[in-house]
Amino acid sequence: MRLSILLASLLFVIPLAQALIQAQGGPAGPPFTPAVQAGDFVYLSGMLPTGPDGKVVTGDIRVQTARTLDNLSALLQKNGSRMEQVASVTVYLKHASDFPAMNEVYSRYWPKDPPTRTTVVANLVVPEALVEISLVALRDQVERRVIHPAAWMRSPNPYSYGIKSKHTLFLSGLIARNGKDNSFAGGDIKAQTQAVLENARAILSEAGMSLADVVSSRVYITDTAMFQDMNAAYREGFRATPPARATVRCALTSPQYLVEITMVAVRDASRQALTTPAADGSPGKANPVLSSAVRVGDRLYLSGMLGNSEATRGDAGAQTKETLARLGRTLEAAGFGWKDVVDAVVYLPDVAHAGAMNEAYRAALPAPYPARATIEAGLVAPDGLVEIMMTAVKRK
Repeated sequence: MRLSILLASLLFVIPLAQALIQAQGGPAGPPFTPAVQAGDFVYLSGMLPTGPDGKVVTGDIRVQTARTLDNLSALLQKNGSRMEQVASVTVYLKHASDFPAMNEVYSRYWPKDPPTRTTVVANLVVPEALVEISLVALRDQVERRVIHPAAWMRSPNPYSYGIKSKHTLFLSGLIARNGKDNSFAGGDIKAQTQAVLENARAILSEAGMSLADVVSSRVYITDTAMFQDMNAAYREGFRATPPARATVRCALTSPQYLVEITMVAVRDASRQALTTPAADGSPGKANPVLSSAVRVGDRLYLSGMLGNSEATRGDAGAQTKETLARLGRTLEAAGFGWKDVVDAVVYLPDVAHAGAMNEAYRAALPAPYPARATIEAGLVAPDGLVEIMMTAVKRK
């Protein structure tokens, strides 16, 4: 029984959770749980700057950032954690120009040892919202250690390059900057991807790990025309059993950056890469740049999957159904089920498809649902209307 999720759900039948759910999907709400507890981790859905009435608060990015972080803090306190235990944050900004002001407010919530962070620019499901923030936190009293390469200067922005807990390392979204002096490394998409991987190597090495320990990555590129060039450089870093991965197009916080990559690494000898079986049960075809899923111990990291085909062309609901069918086969092949899924992110090239996606998502997954963030981002497949990435955890 998913007792931990059920308890979390019961704790959140309060105005805060109701506001979050209603703001993103009407009275019925979209299919996600605001907070999910699983082992040492607490997964929080993408949170909006909503008040008790379920509406986005009136105000600029400073007001909305503070409200969003206050909402997240309240959720953590109700779920056995606190802001000081946050390991990884993803910030979705509607406008790149709001980045400095968001940072100004954000830094007040973590004056010391901030979590890792990835910040991208994306349209949000709720038009009035200027920011959405999701995160992964550690349960209270669980080990949390900042990882910082000795030769690097401190980040001028409020994030740590790595947060390690036991055998798991969360890395910030990495861009083409030189860690020693924070200067821009420059170059085309290949050069920037190589710089990102070099930065990752330095952080991983400081934690006693390597790229071979990366289990999941999210790649954000500013132009899908650069996808294959990014892949060429990325493949050099992950020649064997590559991590699970999602790649989407969105703007970054400065136009000079062409790619940002955030990763999770786990040092575990049980690591196993899996390929999604075909619909008829036959073995699937491995992808040279990503694994369909990577299992480490009791956790399964699944790649972003799509459901685009000739039969589902132009139909977001049908594509969501097929996407979830592929994710379901992958879960089953790894010995997991829908009840084990704790976190998800949904990418839509047009937020107008959110309703059809939610309808199909709700029909496929049993309640209580995993935590989830949903944003507008371009997909690599030109006819793709939805991409979904998930994390699952086997609980005792």
